[in-house]
Amino acid sequence: MNAPRFARLWRAMLPATAAFAVAAGLAATPVQAQDAAAFYKGKTVKIVVGFGPGGGYDAYARMIAPYLEKELGATVIVENQPGAGGLIAINRIAMAQPDGTQLMLVNGTAAGVDQILDTPNVRYDLAKMDYLGIVSASPWVWQVAVDGKRKTVADFLNSKEANRWAGAGPTGGLSDGAAMTCEALQIPCKVVIAYQGSNEAALAVFRGEMDSIITSDSTAANYVKSGQAVAVTTIGRKRSRFLPDTPTVFEATKLTPEQEWWFDFRANLDALGRVLVTTPNTPKDRLAFLQEATKKVLTNKDLIAEGEKTQRYVDYIGPEETKKIATSVGAITAEQQKRVIDVVMKKYR
Repeated sequence: MNAPRFARLWRAMLPATAAFAVAAGLAATPVQAQDAAAFYKGKTVKIVVGFGPGGGYDAYARMIAPYLEKELGATVIVENQPGAGGLIAINRIAMAQPDGTQLMLVNGTAAGVDQILDTPNVRYDLAKMDYLGIVSASPWVWQVAVDGKRKTVADFLNSKEANRWAGAGPTGGLSDGAAMTCEALQIPCKVVIAYQGSNEAALAVFRGEMDSIITSDSTAANYVKSGQAVAVTTIGRKRSRFLPDTPTVFEATKLTPEQEWWFDFRANLDALGRVLVTTPNTPKDRLAFLQEATKKVLTNKDLIAEGEKTQRYVDYIGPEETKKIATSVGAITAEQQKRVIDVVMKKYR
């Protein structure tokens, strides 16, 4: 899928958003709900995770599964299908039989970036996925080592020294988030894609090998509390609940409209967070039943309390708003998309 075609596809999907909002807002009729409940009773429903056991997405899925099982009257199992940063799994869901028995907890930020970058082997279209809701989403935070020479946005803006960012793969947040931040602020940067994940990348910063890292705010808060990092700024318009004293980038410096676009674009990607989806074109009664069950699960006080104990926070966003966020991420021009591809894949390597 080339860049102009991608942009045209997203714009073509925009008129359908209003219709989706109306449809998603309508509860299933009693007969439909009864039919959907009967369908799920005794069935096996899978929550596919695009990463291996033991990671954050796997933990969230396994926490949610028993609650969803109770609401659906079905057996709910978690199936791990790692590969290509979740790409293999989301391709599978996008092309699976739309019977409402396969769900996926998707890294929405990475999925959005991969589609915008026209990553090879992308077979899904986020605009066509059937959304159940966002489980959680975090703003991302720029951090440096506690003994680093530069600790504020102003320090970096006033420095001619290149800022070395620790990355892990071309996409996934660490690298693409760093590149977009560099482009927005127009500071000299190099994104080094040499690390296996956020922990290894963070250690490189703490050891002084790299200067900066960008991670989710909950991860950033842990690094700050450990005394290893200083939070420079939150990428977005809202402060982190975990780092309330850390200014947003909009507060840290005066931004031009162009700079605001970059940061708003990035924040919208981050807002997709951990998103629960099912196969496109799922029968409407089953989709409505799944959406209602998901809402009950993700607003369940017991689930929320369970998650907080292990720092797996649940901040439910319904399917209508989730669809709007996903659509807004893709509603960029072909020229903007080309610029994003250049910035993320070439300019700061």
